[in-house]
Amino acid sequence: MSAGVEQHVIKPGWFTRNVFNRLVAALTRRGISVLGSQELAVRGRKSGEWRCTPVNPLTVDGRQYLVAPRGHVQWTHNMRAAGGGELRIGKTARPFTATEVPDAEKPELLRAYLKRWKAEVGVFFDGVGPDSSDEVLLGIAPKHPVFRITLGS
Repeated sequence: MSAGVEQHVIKPGWFTRNVFNRLVAALTRRGISVLGSQELAVRGRKSGEWRCTPVNPLTVDGRQYLVAPRGHVQWTHNMRAAGGGELRIGKTARPFTATEVPDAEKPELLRAYLKRWKAEVGVFFDGVGPDSSDEVLLGIAPKHPVFRITLGS
């Protein structure tokens, strides 16, 4: 992975960070999932403390995935270091292990993610959508980490 791709991060704006994400996280902590959202909890790679962020888990062919629409953000670095975490809704915390998906396997997953979540996250994909070719999706794959998660680990 090239340094430019590893640095690909789209930071949330003030409204997203201070209003939207906090609202979704608060609802999720109270057991209310917003369009399938869950709270991802993963141990910080330096602090060891739990770090939480709202995510939209994706299910494809019976397997679950976490896609990072904003690129190589903090939770992706923490996930690589921790190898897993928890998905939370209300008081229910489901531990999981995570394996990063190679770029060559991402087009189908990115297509499914964009089909489901494009209205919410499409702006982070440089105009690429669910109808884009495999070649186009493969071209953006290095910018968007994807983790296959196995619950109960």
